Amino acid sequence: MLQCVKKWGETVICNLCPRNCNAERTEYIGNGFCKMPENPVLARADIHMWEEPCISGEKGTGAIFFSGCSLKCCFCQNYPISHENKGEVITTARLVEIIKELENRGVHTIDFVNPTHFSHVIIDALTEYKPQVPLVYNSSGYDSIETLKKLEGLVDVYLPDFKYFSSEKSTAYAKCPDYFEKASRAILEMHRQQPKAEFKDGIIQKGLIIRHLVLPKNVEESKNILLWIKNNLPNDTIISIMSQYTPYGNIDEFKELNRKLTTAEYNKVVDYFIALGLTNGFMQEKTSAKTDFIPSFDGTGVK
Repeated sequence: MLQCVKKWGETVICNLCPRNCNAERTEYIGNGFCKMPENPVLARADIHMWEEPCISGEKGTGAIFFSGCSLKCCFCQNYPISHENKGEVITTARLVEIIKELENRGVHTIDFVNPTHFSHVIIDALTEYKPQVPLVYNSSGYDSIETLKKLEGLVDVYLPDFKYFSSEKSTAYAKCPDYFEKASRAILEMHRQQPKAEFKDGIIQKGLIIRHLVLPKNVEESKNILLWIKNNLPNDTIISIMSQYTPYGNIDEFKELNRKLTTAEYNKVVDYFIALGLTNGFMQEKTSAKTDFIPSFDGTGVK
């Protein structure tokens, strides 16, 4: 068992993420920041076509959406599951079955979406059954080093968000003043584990892809994120610069977020990526900024 998850009778004491809640998590109830119990809670498990092309390919990825979150991003497009904790409680055994079911449907990859706070369960599940297709760990970037080290050898592809540079922004938008400090360290650990991207027939088999969502009126935040990557990681690190921001969630107090990203804002970030000499990335069409691309969190594939 992870050192940051300790049993106390029938209760798990959790410090899986950098919040270090020391939270009590019983089978069905949790009192930590994420409010999640010990058992995994899923909102959807189905073929998903809208990840990066090297993850979804032509057949899709088997996306397993975990409920709850260690962040509270006010604009989250998965708001019903990240803030309102919509989902179904299942067992570790059922999680293993779901992985196998998706794999048997011919997906290119298995994609654990927002898995950090259930990493103890994920380790147990992957120890019992490791899929034959690449396992993608699709996190917020707000991960602890200790937890990541326990995942070494189990995760094939790390897909972290790198959301915020300034503490001011991460505090205002996500209630997380130390986001950059913890996420930057986590990304370095992910790169240590998977330093070189490997592909087969256009599908990533191993490696690191860093996602960054460009926010309205936050071009300087994006530039600072890219500059950090330039100064701390190889120039060929894969960076996915996303333009899909759609006003959503609880953004009433942030007028700057109550609109879509402009083409000019996005192009400034892409131009800076090129000017820095970064060489490997995904750019996104503005047509992706629609709620149409948000999946329905209706429990598909969970039970």
